[in-house]
Amino acid sequence: MKRKLKLVLASAVAVATVSTVAFFALPASAEAASFAVTNSWNAGYQGEVTVSNPSSSKIDTWKVEITLPAGSTVNQSWNATLAASGQNFTFTPAGWNATIAGGASTSFGFIVNGTGRPTSCKVNGQACTGLTGAPTSAPATTASSRPAGTPSAAPTTSSAAPKPTTASPKPSTATPTPTRTAAAGTPLAANGQLKVCGTNLCNQAGKKIQLRGVSSHGIHWFPSCYPGAALDALATDWNADLFRIAMYVQEGGYESDPNGLTTKVNTLVDMAEARGMYALIDFHVLNPGDPSFNLTRAKEFFAKVAARNAGKKNVIYEIANEPNGVSWATIKNYAEQVIPVIRANDPDGIVIVGTRGWSSLGVSEGSSSAEIVSNPVNASNIMYAFHFYAASHKDNYRAEVQKAAASLPLFVTEFGTVSASGDGAVDTASTNAWIDLMDKLKISYANWNFGDKSEGSSILKPGACSSGSFSGTGALTESGQLIRSRIRTADDF
Repeated sequence: MKRKLKLVLASAVAVATVSTVAFFALPASAEAASFAVTNSWNAGYQGEVTVSNPSSSKIDTWKVEITLPAGSTVNQSWNATLAASGQNFTFTPAGWNATIAGGASTSFGFIVNGTGRPTSCKVNGQACTGLTGAPTSAPATTASSRPAGTPSAAPTTSSAAPKPTTASPKPSTATPTPTRTAAAGTPLAANGQLKVCGTNLCNQAGKKIQLRGVSSHGIHWFPSCYPGAALDALATDWNADLFRIAMYVQEGGYESDPNGLTTKVNTLVDMAEARGMYALIDFHVLNPGDPSFNLTRAKEFFAKVAARNAGKKNVIYEIANEPNGVSWATIKNYAEQVIPVIRANDPDGIVIVGTRGWSSLGVSEGSSSAEIVSNPVNASNIMYAFHFYAASHKDNYRAEVQKAAASLPLFVTEFGTVSASGDGAVDTASTNAWIDLMDKLKISYANWNFGDKSEGSSILKPGACSSGSFSGTGALTESGQLIRSRIRTADDF
């Protein structure tokens, strides 16, 4: 899921001390901006800065300069260009977001290694004043979703810093699980084993198709949200084709309990199969953003799940949720090491490769799909992931998808109706524009997220999972009702 933090620097605002939020008051003539920590862990936190233009005249460019105390450093950012000098970090436009119209705003985010909050800041050369409430001790961890590319929720309990892996994975000895016969009339019965044909997803007959469904939240955080009744509702009430199984790697996920999480994933694969839905196994890496950090874990995990599920026709593999802060060449190298592990066990399964900039095809880091087109992954039967959050990612992202779809097989494995923080108001107009585009291009998608966390991107209202009520609209949020209405329309199989 996504990135998360908000920096609000409010113009001419005197602010009281808050333990987890640092506020800066700016001169009346300056742009407004703000900072709030909404996602943190023992060894760091995420932040998002929103630069606003309250005037009636446009701003042609902007620059935010932040100083952190010793022991804390920014190790990655999105929707901005980062330059560092000692403890000073300068953020400038990514290119497409330099101009801010009167009354408009733009946002960028970053991840800090260390717990120190900013000690000073400048916006377009104007010194910030009134800095208060900047704790340097570790804050309490709060649940949240990902940063600017796509939000991935944060853990509800503190987790230790991730540990790199060095051991070589052992060959899988798992016995394939018997395949169930899908019920007549279900997406799985209608389409069978999927494959990539050209730039499209195709069924067993070679027909171009589109799968529509939802993504879980972290399956280790919200286990009560995924009983049989929930998948029954998705299959029969929503008419969903696809269920994405989001298995976090860090943040208390696979790294902490590899056997337990692997079992949970396999159980959900079986539950989706029994209801005639496709299961998208998501290796949900987010922080660190370099998937190579988890290369050994990825090989171990995918060797096991691919061997166990090789006989099933409903499994799709997503090998890296949202790579960020690394080059496309690094992501490609990771993919070309993990894909053979899957192919050795399941030669027919489709593999989806995450893309640069939180799976934004590079757009959120100032690049584009051209780097993938000119240097594709050396493997067959693969697709490339794209993620968006409708309130944050609009026309320039849609234009990139339209262009990329002519050359690359795309799969929107995660999208939200709200901002890239995973929270905020539903942007109905932008969401519908996105879904219309995906329908037109036959791009499959999974909405984030089928969970009941108290945030804008959740499909279910808080408490819905514990109540066991999943069918109909009574348990749905505004976002859930919108997505259900779009998925329930007839499939074109």
